[in-house]
Amino acid sequence: MTQSIALCPLVKVDTVWRLSDYKLLIASPALVAGFFLNLFFLRLFNTNCPVKINPEFDPMGRAIVDYFEQRCEKSPLVVSSSLFEDDVMPVANLFRTESQMPVLERRALSLCSGRVLDVGAGAGCHSLALQQRGLEVTAVDISELSVETMRRRGVADARCADFFTDDLSGKYHTVLLLMNGLGIAGNLERLPDLLLRAKSLLEPGGCVLADSSDLRYVYEDEDGNFDYDAETDSYYGEVDFTMHYAGIDGKPFDWLYVDFHTLSQVAARCGLKAECVQEGTHYDYLVRLKAAE
Repeated sequence: MTQSIALCPLVKVDTVWRLSDYKLLIASPALVAGFFLNLFFLRLFNTNCPVKINPEFDPMGRAIVDYFEQRCEKSPLVVSSSLFEDDVMPVANLFRTESQMPVLERRALSLCSGRVLDVGAGAGCHSLALQQRGLEVTAVDISELSVETMRRRGVADARCADFFTDDLSGKYHTVLLLMNGLGIAGNLERLPDLLLRAKSLLEPGGCVLADSSDLRYVYEDEDGNFDYDAETDSYYGEVDFTMHYAGIDGKPFDWLYVDFHTLSQVAARCGLKAECVQEGTHYDYLVRLKAAE
């Protein structure tokens, strides 16, 4: 079975699902799984120091700047993994409008209220859409190049900041982690760190809106058997990636895709209640997390 790395939502070309959005996901010819990763939010978890991406090693950020300035892609933005074939992410999709977004993202934007924190904001498409709705938005990303571009595009409050360690100026009614934003946890062991940090930034009555995908289908054989041993294998949603663009090689990083049942269990241990707001058509879902009563 041919498989490829992809970023949300996927576009079918012949028999292979190709990249077409920001967040990383794994795709097969049989179906599209959801969402692209905000690759800007690579997280080095073994440090308490704020993490920022050196512009010299920021292929995604450089691709965003080049597309914004020239409205064309100078070079393919290639996504590599030790587990899957290389694939290409169309940079133009990082600049999509709300009407061009997939249904789960549009639903998430419609649920945002109050002061919003857009985590891993990339080129700023979600922040710009929320500003047009009249909401106050703080957009954060660890890519200086991406943040510079967001400001040039009109994002009013765009900051180069590490979600895990930097001071993000108070509380928010909505913390937004779209395009497989939960992936910045890196692996299942570190998911509680992400959830507890998001919880600490919420106003009373606030919520986290996030999406993810269940990669179970990647491990299913033609008969539907699940070829995964939870006792010996690492969690099946843990993936590693590297990005390349115009001679710039990014550093390898870990990414997490988490199924809703597992997410719900981890969230409960963090004092959060997970509600599946809407399921996508290809094992993806939108979740709302609120403090448990």
